[in-house]
Amino acid sequence: MEQQTKLEGEVAKLIAEAVNLETPAEALDPDIRLFREGLGLDSIDLLEIALAISRKYGFQLRSDDPANGTIFASLRTLSAHIAQHRTR
Repeated sequence: MEQQTKLEGEVAKLIAEAVNLETPAEALDPDIRLFREGLGLDSIDLLEIALAISRKYGFQLRSDDPANGTIFASLRTLSAHIAQHRTR
């Protein structure tokens, strides 16, 4: 497993809390797939995560964004997207 960056650790904790993961946030590999295989999250989980990101980082993720497959591909890609768009 690769080491998480500081932001990846924050996002992993946010995901773990938003969807009540059994896996500890610090144990998540930054390249793990978030949906289907990997963590096995679903569309309801996506909404919970998007809401938590909006509250914490000050920008909205849209459910109709065609880039969502890429944005939510892994902890690393989601964290990179947050780094580029966060307002707080």
